[in-house]
Amino acid sequence: MGRWVRLDLSSHLARTSIIGKPVGKLNLEPPQAATAPSPSMTAGLYTLANDTVYDQLVALLNSVEANAEPGLPVCVIAYDQRLERVKALVDSRPNVTLLDDAALFADWEEFSYQVWRTHPTALADWRAKGIQTRFYRVGENHRYVAFDARAPFDQFVYVDADDLVLAPLTPMFEALAQADVAIYDFQFKHPDHIFNLQSPRLPEVITPQRLTQQIFCSGFFGARRDGLPPAQRQWLLSQLQAGDGDVLYPSAPNQSLLNYMVHKSELKVTNLVFTRPADMVTGNSVTSPHFRERDHVLYDHGARLMFLHYIGISSKHFRALCQGENVDFPYRDLFLHYRYGSETDHRPDLVGQRIPYRPPTGWRRYLKPLAQRLS
Repeated sequence: MGRWVRLDLSSHLARTSIIGKPVGKLNLEPPQAATAPSPSMTAGLYTLANDTVYDQLVALLNSVEANAEPGLPVCVIAYDQRLERVKALVDSRPNVTLLDDAALFADWEEFSYQVWRTHPTALADWRAKGIQTRFYRVGENHRYVAFDARAPFDQFVYVDADDLVLAPLTPMFEALAQADVAIYDFQFKHPDHIFNLQSPRLPEVITPQRLTQQIFCSGFFGARRDGLPPAQRQWLLSQLQAGDGDVLYPSAPNQSLLNYMVHKSELKVTNLVFTRPADMVTGNSVTSPHFRERDHVLYDHGARLMFLHYIGISSKHFRALCQGENVDFPYRDLFLHYRYGSETDHRPDLVGQRIPYRPPTGWRRYLKPLAQRLS
């Protein structure tokens, strides 16, 4: 599985805040002081990639190197076998490894397939739409291997490849001292992209308090690899077979199932939106137009963003941009900065008029609430 770098975050956690100034440890709820990972504990960042998202992966890795904890190990989980450029990139980075384990992936794919067999219509609907794989977006569920005992990190933050890390991830690791899962987003504003809200089984899966504060986007979260052991997964499957399958949302299968596993298991979830000081809480979506850039990081009304999610922007638009097409999307120049870093001679000369980018129609209703800060 490659080389693994042991990271001791304890000294960094003690001295660094999200805004990059020397301060004491953050006060999270409940009010007990946070405990840093012990020196014997491996902590790292996962992402999921193949050659299709190569340009985004380069930008993400450069942003981690520039803004996250020094020496933070990164593990790239293979989405599929289109990995030629990814392998070369990983080999060139001392703190980056590739996890490409067919047997490990197969176990989680089989689990996911059995899960979606419990849904009343999902498999048939996907086949009717021409989806040839066993279930929709098989590669995306490879992120679940972060919970597996065979995975490298004891504690982790998972970050999608279409994100930029813009500040240390210390608050996420601190939150894991008191919670099983750490999140930092406003997905609770749009629960119908997580669960079937009309399902009569929903109250048996998640409490109203969790639904309104603790559901989360599967593209950025922290957890521990012991959070979903095999016996627990088998119990979850039995509950889905008993009727819970109806609550799942087939249009976002990996996100829906991840939230189901966390909330049905009653894992403790901390959403930094509600635990951080109000003046440090920020948005994170590229659809928010009011962020201000300074020194290649973004600020939301003076508070530094931890990450920026280029939600809804297809990898083909990033590829076209990096090939010299004048594709326009929010915070494009920030992406280009991290994509090319100091290799400014490789940065493409964009030609022609700007090509405006608009998300697909189906995304617009979903993206609007993600662009809003918590009032």
